[in-house]
Amino acid sequence: MNNAQSASVIKQRCKDKSVTVSALLAECHIRKSLIYDMEKRNKTPSAEIFEQIADYLDCSVDYLLGRTDNPKVTK
Repeated sequence: MNNAQSASVIKQRCKDKSVTVSALLAECHIRKSLIYDMEKRNKTPSAEIFEQIADYLDCSVDYLLGRTDNPKVTK
C-alpha cells in the first residue's frame, strides 16, 4: 500500500469513528499538512506518528498500512 492509500484509510477510519481528520491531528499534536503530504507528496510518516494515529482511532498500525483488513488490535 502506498502513502495515498494509507491516508485514505485514515480518513475513512475517522469517518467511521465520527471524528474529523482535523480533530485527530490536533489531538495527536500532528502537523495539519500530514494527510496532504501523504496524498500529494508521497511523504511517509514516522512509525511513532502511525502509532499515535492507530491508538487514537482504536485500530492497528497494520490496518492503517493495509496489511490487514481487520482494524482490531490483537495482543
